[in-house]
Amino acid sequence: MKRTAPLLIAATVGFIIIVSTFIPYTESWGEDSMIWFDILAAVAFVLGGGNLLKMNLKKVSERRPGWAYSAIIIAAFLITLTVGLLKVGTHPNEVFWNKPWSGDYIGEGSALWWIYEYLIYPLTSTMFAMLAFYIASAAFRAFRAKNMEASLLLGTAFIVLLGRTYAAIILTGWLPELAHDAEPSFFGQLWNGLRLEKLTETIMGVFNLAGSRAINIGIALGIASTSLKVLLGIDRSYLGTGED
Repeated sequence: MKRTAPLLIAATVGFIIIVSTFIPYTESWGEDSMIWFDILAAVAFVLGGGNLLKMNLKKVSERRPGWAYSAIIIAAFLITLTVGLLKVGTHPNEVFWNKPWSGDYIGEGSALWWIYEYLIYPLTSTMFAMLAFYIASAAFRAFRAKNMEASLLLGTAFIVLLGRTYAAIILTGWLPELAHDAEPSFFGQLWNGLRLEKLTETIMGVFNLAGSRAINIGIALGIASTSLKVLLGIDRSYLGTGED
């Protein structure tokens, strides 16, 4: 039953949500199922928080390498949790002005808003700013013109990189630009299309968009096939590695 019951629940709820999407009469069934999903997700958050504390407290108590980072994680988790649950610094709602806890816990001016605005957002921006240099260095090492395909990839990346910067205007700014009120000729369109900023727009709006759509279609088909395997009980990896 430990494996059969979850299989039946997953299959039943999954097919209910699928049916409720196409049959208006059963739309309320899907809404009820999503409410149960929200309840289970809340329980999963509690279990996840408990597991985070358990693993990091064990690492701190045993003084494993890097235990100081675990101590910072525990402190940040407890402070953020306390601030959010107690609604520290929130302004009361205009309708219920006499009730201190009636305000939005993430409203502007609250302690949780301050944490997100002045700690999490700057740290996230810093991480992505550093990630850009890692991506650039990795691309420099990976883009080697070893064959025709690699040469096309390298050339396209170089054009897009230059087309996104002021270097495009410096290098190809001398090419004639189409006037908005004039009927463009063939050669006028050709020379205008060779400007790096226009060439970049063409690459991103035509070739890149076509590739992205093909990838998205493949992802959608993969998600659909995987979902059917889960609903039909063919894929049972989410149940763990126990025996059937």
